[in-house]
Amino acid sequence: MSPLVDAATLISEVGRFIPLDASVLLPGQKGDPDAAFAQRHLPDAQRFDIDVFADPDSPLPHTVPGAARFARLMGALGVSEDVPVVFYDGRGSVGACRGWWLARLFGHRNARILEGGLEAWLKAGGPVEAGAPSAKEPVLFQPRPRYGLLAGSEDVRLALEREGSLVLDARSAGRFAATVPEPRPGVRSGHMPGAMSMDWTRLVDESGCFLPAPELKQILSAAAGRSVIATCGSGLTAATIVAAIAIAGYGDAALYDGSWAEWGSDPDAPVVTGEG
Repeated sequence: MSPLVDAATLISEVGRFIPLDASVLLPGQKGDPDAAFAQRHLPDAQRFDIDVFADPDSPLPHTVPGAARFARLMGALGVSEDVPVVFYDGRGSVGACRGWWLARLFGHRNARILEGGLEAWLKAGGPVEAGAPSAKEPVLFQPRPRYGLLAGSEDVRLALEREGSLVLDARSAGRFAATVPEPRPGVRSGHMPGAMSMDWTRLVDESGCFLPAPELKQILSAAAGRSVIATCGSGLTAATIVAAIAIAGYGDAALYDGSWAEWGSDPDAPVVTGEG
């Protein structure tokens, strides 16, 4: 089932779900997601900060938190594992896809992604609020981790050698081929031997909305009947691939959380250059 919900449909459901603003900045982008949230957000929305819903002790950016931390943070937002939630970004859905994937990873059963984010909501005439998020009565979130949706570096190594598996890299073609340097210092350029380039921007249109399912099905045809692991620079845009695979009807893909920030920093991890 597609994780997407369009703004027009969602407007009629206001009050029946908790909106979670997962807006995040990618390397090179400028702005302040928290200030933007205070300026305007969906009614009753809560701020889902990707860098808060992360492991504070990890040397890598916004890595998956432990189940107890995730459950505590979600409960503080008034979200149990059954409360309907809709993740959204200010524009597009990069952060929303990461939030949706995290929620599913820890067993949430009713999470969706607002197609097109806040921009689409405003164009559809949806109401907004300003200021700090409304206070919520804390609830119990009982995590039921689905660790099959999460991949580590060893899982990736095995997948690269295993017939029937596919590793899709969401970074730009230039970063994949090593014709463009990595944005993080100390990280090598290139890609994993055997990985396939799948620049996440190929999966969305100019407004940040996902392409129609039939188009995604064609673009991602290599995923048909295969076990897929999505990777990127730091585990953000890889979630866009995971969502696109679900939209295309190819089932669940795993996400390599450490992604290139981990692999490219490991001197023992194999790296190749070129288009692959």
